[in-house]
Amino acid sequence: MASALATKMGFTSLFRKQARNFNVRICTMESDMEFSCEVKWKGKDLFDFVCRTLGLRETWFFGLQYNIKDTVAWLKMEKRVLDQEVPKEEPITLYFLAKFYPENAEEELVQDITQHLFFLQVKKKILEEEIHCPPEASVLLASYAVHAKYGDYDPSVHKPGFLAKEELLPKRVINLYQMTAEMWEERITACYAEHRGRTRDEAEMEYLKIAQDLDMYGINCFLIRNKKGTDLLLGVDALGLHIYEPDNRLTPKCSFPWNEIRNISYSDKEFTIQPVDKKTSVFKFNSSRLRVNKLILQLCIGNHDLFVRRRRVNSLEVQQMKSQAREERARKQVERQRLQREKQLREEAERARDELKRRLIQLQDEAHMANDALLRSEQTADLLAEKAQIAEEEARLLAQKAAEAETEMQHIKATVIRGQEERRLMEQKMLEAEMLALKMAEESERRAKEAELLKQDLQEARESERRAKHKLLEITSRAVYVVTDLEHTHTDLHKNVFSMHSSSSPLYTSPGLSSDSMPPDLSFSKENLSFEFKDTDMKRLSMEIEKE
Repeated sequence: MASALATKMGFTSLFRKQARNFNVRICTMESDMEFSCEVKWKGKDLFDFVCRTLGLRETWFFGLQYNIKDTVAWLKMEKRVLDQEVPKEEPITLYFLAKFYPENAEEELVQDITQHLFFLQVKKKILEEEIHCPPEASVLLASYAVHAKYGDYDPSVHKPGFLAKEELLPKRVINLYQMTAEMWEERITACYAEHRGRTRDEAEMEYLKIAQDLDMYGINCFLIRNKKGTDLLLGVDALGLHIYEPDNRLTPKCSFPWNEIRNISYSDKEFTIQPVDKKTSVFKFNSSRLRVNKLILQLCIGNHDLFVRRRRVNSLEVQQMKSQAREERARKQVERQRLQREKQLREEAERARDELKRRLIQLQDEAHMANDALLRSEQTADLLAEKAQIAEEEARLLAQKAAEAETEMQHIKATVIRGQEERRLMEQKMLEAEMLALKMAEESERRAKEAELLKQDLQEARESERRAKHKLLEITSRAVYVVTDLEHTHTDLHKNVFSMHSSSSPLYTSPGLSSDSMPPDLSFSKENLSFEFKDTDMKRLSMEIEKE
């Protein structure tokens, strides 16, 4: 099997010798690129070609990384690409990543492309939780990331749900709170709206300025063991070396700043850190494999060189780059201000146009409303005409009814007048009846008085009758004086009766008694003084007298 493997490797080497080019795929944080490289190219040739393609001049922060077994390695600049342990399959996949991190991103990062690549890589590490980020900072960083992608917040464009497919927060932060995606989006949008007026570059720089203060920022960690066999983590960053416990990557147990380290070396799997202070003991640890020690040493050398470089005067190249960057920023600032003015004028023009459109729509609506009102007015006029006609007809009927009512009123008035006349007549009749009643009462009283008088007269008549009877009795006894006494009695009786008749009303008048009207039984003559006077005649005479 070994011979077969050797044969295969020999065939591959022969094929590469015969071939003059090989293909490489370069994966950046933003895009992928494929190149055809010459076989003789070293790592620096390929790296410079990629940097020229990207327009990147701050090359000292970056490197080409590739995967090898269960770890990663960086392409060496001084060796040929094909002589290194890169993947053998074509195209060879390499990752263009930041190998070293700046201490202060705002001061050290000059080019926009450099800043953008750092922004993308740091953002990815935060989302993958390689860099620990608290919830409040996560929301703020997410708002700057959204601003860098979408620009200024516009409520008419960035409506609820526009971040539904965006990955903005670490899963640890999302799981830490019982909040829905809509609630997280609302919080991020609230912060995003406050960043209005910033450019994409400014938003990315604000992101990096916040991220560089986070724990584990820019630290490459490796699993190591000390002399006692205790598992530890070695962290390499721009400031020095840090030793962590495996379950606590936030607070280092001890740190070795670059200015306090005199030498770093390794022998096989053993790694040695020699401090500047000779009194301080040397720190030794063992890594899992030799390749890891090589990687640690590369990172230590590169970070230490940058640490020293930052504390020196900038080279002419860097000064030139910073000058060009300042000029470019000034030019962009002027351009941005011009664009801002144009944008403001355009927004004002759009607002004026929208206002005119709104006014036009309003006028159209008013015209439609006026037309509708006119139609309604015409319909109303027709209805009013019909109503007027109906009203005229009703007025005519009412006039007719009024005339009838007037006639009826005249009739009623006449009836009332007649009633009043009748009432007057009845009142008059009532008055007459009352007068008659009064007269009748007076007449009744008068008749009562007359009755009393008649009673008195009756009593007098009875007294006269009694006297007459007495006289008649005397007549019988005295015949001689009969005629004389009888005449006297007759004369008295006649006077009494006459006086009674004269005092009574004509209703009680009767012809006077005379000698001719007397009953024949009472008649007598002077010649014949003798007569016959019986009891029956006396009774009859008494009855007549009582009757009168």
